[in-house]
Amino acid sequence: MNGAATRRSGPPASPRYIHVQVNLHDACGRPLRYVKSGETRVNTMISTMADDAKPDADIRPRLATQPSKLLVLGKRTIDELDYDPSMVLEAVERAYLGLGTGESDNPRKLMSQPADKHSVAYSMLGRDGGRRTVGFKTSYKFDPEHNRKLQKYYTTLLLFDDETGLPVALMDGSLVGSLRTPAVSALIARAAAPRARTALVVGTGTQGRMAAPFLLTALPDIERVIVHGHYESGIDAVRNTLKRFHPDRDIEVSKDLVASANEADIVLGVAGAGVSEAVRHAALKPGALALLVGYGIHADALHCADYRIATSEAQMQVTGADLVDEAGKLPAVDAELPDILLGRKPARRNDTDIVYAFNSGMIVTDIALGRVLADAALAKRLGREVELW
Repeated sequence: MNGAATRRSGPPASPRYIHVQVNLHDACGRPLRYVKSGETRVNTMISTMADDAKPDADIRPRLATQPSKLLVLGKRTIDELDYDPSMVLEAVERAYLGLGTGESDNPRKLMSQPADKHSVAYSMLGRDGGRRTVGFKTSYKFDPEHNRKLQKYYTTLLLFDDETGLPVALMDGSLVGSLRTPAVSALIARAAAPRARTALVVGTGTQGRMAAPFLLTALPDIERVIVHGHYESGIDAVRNTLKRFHPDRDIEVSKDLVASANEADIVLGVAGAGVSEAVRHAALKPGALALLVGYGIHADALHCADYRIATSEAQMQVTGADLVDEAGKLPAVDAELPDILLGRKPARRNDTDIVYAFNSGMIVTDIALGRVLADAALAKRLGREVELW
C-alpha cells in the first residue's frame, strides 16, 4: 500500500468544527437573512464551534462603508473659528423656519434633576431638514452653591450627515449654546419689540455677555443697553464683548433694577440661579417685552402678561417648572416662535401689550449652528480624529 492508503486504514479522525458567522447586508445596511447561491438558498447563520476557539474573539466583519473614526472638536479648537452675529442669526432663523414647516424635527428635551437641585442634566435629539443633519446634545451642570466660580458645566453635540449617513463631528457644545440662545432672543425681540429703543440685560454671565451684540445686530435702532449685575468682572466682560462686535457702542450700568426696568422696552433675564433680584410685572412699562432665558424676571411677569410667547410650549412645560402658579400650572402660550417667523401668528396683539417670552434651547438651532461651525473646522483641517467604532 502507498502512504495515502496507510493513513486511511485507521479509525476515522474526529471532525473539527469552527464557528462561522456571516452577516450580510443590502446596499442600505439592512441585514439579509438569506442569499441565493445559484439555485440554492443559503442561510447566512452557520453555527458550529471549534474546541479551541475563543468565545470572546471579535470576528465581526467591518463594513467597507462603515467609518471607524470620528472627528472631535474641543473647546480650544472651536474657539479658533470666526463667526459674527448676523451669520448666527441667519442659521438659527433658518432652523426655526424648517421646524415650523415640518422639514425639521425637535422632540421634547429630557431633564433630570435631584430634589435639592444641586445639579441638572439635559438630553436632546433632533434633525435639521434643511442641512440634512441629525444631532444629539447633552448637558450637565453641577452647581450646589449657585456660585459661578465653583460650578461645573459640560455640554456636547454629536452630528451626523443625514444624506451620507456619515458622522460629522463630536464637539464641545458651549460655544454653540452661548451663540444660539442670544440669537433666538434677538429674533423674538425683533418680532415682538421692533421699535425698541432701550434694552435692559439682567445678568453678566455667558448669556449676559452675548445678549447685547445680537440685540443690536437684529435691532440696530436700539439706543441704550443697560446692564444690571453684581460682578465688576462680568460687567467689564459685557462691555468688551459688545465692543468686539459693535466698536462704537457702549453699555450703561444699572444701579437700581426697578428704575432700569421702568425705562426698558426690552427686559432680558439671563442671570444665574443664585440671583437675588428679579424684575416683577409691576415694574414693566406698557408695551414692554420681558424675555426670560435663565433668571432675573419674576414668575408674575409670565402670569400677568397680556401676551405670551415661547420657543416651544411643550418644552416650557419641562424647563419652566419654577414658574408655575400656586396650583402648579403654567398659563397657556399664545404663540410659538416658528409660527411667528412664518407669519402664522402675531408676536403681540397691540403696542401696549406687555409681552412675556420664554426662550428655551431647541436642538434644531444647535444642530444648524453646530453644522456651520463643524464645516468651517473641516475646511481649516482643525480637530482630531479618534478611533471609535
